[in-house]
Amino acid sequence: MIIPSRLFIRNRANFVAQLPPKSVAVFTANEPMPRNGDEFYPFRQQSDFFYLTGIEVEKAFLLIAPDYPDESLREVLFIEPYDEMKVVWQGEMLDAAQATEISGIKTVKGSDNFYSVLNDIAFSGYGDTIFLHSYEYPKYECSVETIQQRFAKQIQALYPLHQYGRTAPILNALRMIKSEDEINLTQHACDITAKAFRRCLETVKPDLYEYQVQAEIEYVFKYNNARGHAYAPIIAGGKNACCLHYSKNQSKLTDGNLLLFDIGCEYHNYSSDLSRTIPINGKFSTRQKECYNLVLDVMKEITKLYRPGHCINEVNQAARQLMGENSKYLMHGVSHHIGLDVHDSIDKFKTFEPGMILTCEPGIYIREEGIGIRIENDLLITEGEPVNLFAGLPIEIEEIEAAMQR
Repeated sequence: MIIPSRLFIRNRANFVAQLPPKSVAVFTANEPMPRNGDEFYPFRQQSDFFYLTGIEVEKAFLLIAPDYPDESLREVLFIEPYDEMKVVWQGEMLDAAQATEISGIKTVKGSDNFYSVLNDIAFSGYGDTIFLHSYEYPKYECSVETIQQRFAKQIQALYPLHQYGRTAPILNALRMIKSEDEINLTQHACDITAKAFRRCLETVKPDLYEYQVQAEIEYVFKYNNARGHAYAPIIAGGKNACCLHYSKNQSKLTDGNLLLFDIGCEYHNYSSDLSRTIPINGKFSTRQKECYNLVLDVMKEITKLYRPGHCINEVNQAARQLMGENSKYLMHGVSHHIGLDVHDSIDKFKTFEPGMILTCEPGIYIREEGIGIRIENDLLITEGEPVNLFAGLPIEIEEIEAAMQR
């Protein structure tokens, strides 16, 4: 699936519509992150930069100046100049024609021209307010200063008397509503993740290790052209499932225990997020059925709230009320937005609108019994009933047991 440039053209137009007069917005691409020695982690573009450009290379800048008199400089993409030695070692580099085809941006310059172009616009009278970008998420904590934070400091040092604005509030709001192209990409990510779960239904058995199950999932992801995991996968057998962010995935699967999956692939940077819980030996015990059906019944009820006018906070409150005295065994919220980031927004009070995609994921975690159960779907908000992007995937006890018996 090729992403059409119309997606990024529309995203930029929606962003520009939110800027005040005489503004210039500047963005920098992500940088490679060191792993060890002379190795780096696989490159992943910063989500907002990708949202506005579709470009997936380092050493790139985006400049948007809607009021600048020279129309050719109202949106400019800057990419790394051609380096013959880099091509020899790392492969062909993105050129201007390719960058235009991907992004829809007509003016593409070398990244070494960025500051001279910005300087002209900043002092022209048409760039009095500079909008800077940094990741803003209330629960985010990181001791490493990002390239976006360093970039913002550098711009402020160059233009200390300018006014400044934040792009994050604008983009966070825009990204909550998915276009048809984004919905299709997310659905494709969900379809790949569903295939991975179905493979696990066929292969999970006692005495396998969690990492062997993870290997089955990763095979399906890569075979179907997903980048990989959208987040650290949780493959948690028995009591491990009571650790909400368990990700060691090293334990042996024990006959009679449950296995909790929280997995999702990333396809063209768009995430999916699926949770299912299955019996390792293919049959739920009476107690496991009781707990599973409690969670499933809650899920069915709160899914009815995924309609315009409701919000995440209402869903969370309803889930705890439905859990009753068992709510003490539910330690997390049951919904979040999903998109280019697996946790795309955290506005619990924003009412649902058509085009939003959110998770629905109630659970129960009884440590003293070694029972951890979570069931999760990704739901698209429409004018009426929500659309389950994992529709048809086994979720009822009978469906899961039948699939595992086959």
